[in-house]
Amino acid sequence: MIRLSSHHHIRIWYGILCIGAVIFLIIGYTHPVHADPAPTATSTDIQAKIDQQNQELKIIQSQILDNQQKLQDIQSKKQTASSQLQQVNTEVQQINLGIQASSVTINKLGYQMQSLQKTLDDTQQNIQQKEATIASLLRTMQQQDGDSLLLSLIRDKTLSEGILTLQSASDLNKNLTASIADLQNLQNNLHTTLNAAQQTKAQKELQYENFTNRKVIAAQLQQEKAQAYQATKQTESVYQASLNALQQRQLNIALEIEKMEASLRTKINYKDLPKKLPGLLIKPVDGVLTQGYGSTDFAKGAYRGHWHNGIDLAAPIGTPIFAAADGVVVAAANQDAYCPHGAYGKYVAIEHPMGLATIYGHMSLYVVHKGDQVKQGQLIGYVGKTGYATGPHVHFGVYDLKTFYIGPSNTCGPDMPFGGDLNPLNYLVL
Repeated sequence: MIRLSSHHHIRIWYGILCIGAVIFLIIGYTHPVHADPAPTATSTDIQAKIDQQNQELKIIQSQILDNQQKLQDIQSKKQTASSQLQQVNTEVQQINLGIQASSVTINKLGYQMQSLQKTLDDTQQNIQQKEATIASLLRTMQQQDGDSLLLSLIRDKTLSEGILTLQSASDLNKNLTASIADLQNLQNNLHTTLNAAQQTKAQKELQYENFTNRKVIAAQLQQEKAQAYQATKQTESVYQASLNALQQRQLNIALEIEKMEASLRTKINYKDLPKKLPGLLIKPVDGVLTQGYGSTDFAKGAYRGHWHNGIDLAAPIGTPIFAAADGVVVAAANQDAYCPHGAYGKYVAIEHPMGLATIYGHMSLYVVHKGDQVKQGQLIGYVGKTGYATGPHVHFGVYDLKTFYIGPSNTCGPDMPFGGDLNPLNYLVL
């Protein structure tokens, strides 16, 4: 008895095997993704809501930029009691705008989750339909495979009808191959959508954390506002005398740090350090470089040693700060408890296995603790202006790990970071 060719058999069984593998993958990936609120609106409605949230975010971001410019203008003026109160008022407005931005972003991400859930539902439905189509094709091919070529020709009244029967079997085989390819594409789309849903969920969780923490920062700023208001009740001469005393304290602290770190820089063994590889560390905050490393113009005028042991990245108060690389938190401290406005303020220090240490100074809030293991890109705190800072920014320092330590300071308490400092831009892309 003459059968279909072995080539046809190979294609059929290859298709069956592919179907089994694809269905196995589908079972592994079709778990539902839950979003709130439940996806009941049309895709057009959902997209309209996302667009609306984006428009609100643009307005808020514009207001944040305007406030940032106001802060810079205030900082450029002579420091007085009234200017200090004006600055704190602007910072309160800034953090409140940040809270609004978090709230709107949470809503937007919720709608994006809703849209992704709808895409998942549609894709899963298409997969089920495609599976049914493939099953029907296989049943039809199995029935045709049971008939011999000779029987097919005898059964048909004419030769042309017999040829059409054989052509139909070939078309079925082509349809099966095409359906398997379609099913694989649907599976790939499903996998991509699931990844997008997981990333969106993580972003939403981060925004919830930002929303909560920014409220804490706002409460702290309200206390600072009350203190600044009390200062305006003093005579300006009393305020300036207090300011002069603070500046002398800041100078003494800076001298101690510079003297210690100048010595530690001589102990750096550069051969043991990682190669200068921009990108080894990620940028810790979405901010603007306002002061570089080393003998900067500002350092020449502000520091006795004329040296800046890191870089400054300015950003609105409450902006998230992330770990530059994997590592262990070796300090999460508030130096303002010992020397208000004197040094790094609230800061985090992390030791990294590649032989470097990093510090993040002047935070408004830190959310990690000593001993924590952190991953690159993990949230560790928020931008502030604690310590010796004229405006919201992060002081980012990089050190040779072998020279780095947290120790007592003669001028600012028990938790001062010291080390042989390095240029962060050797390892960082801005």
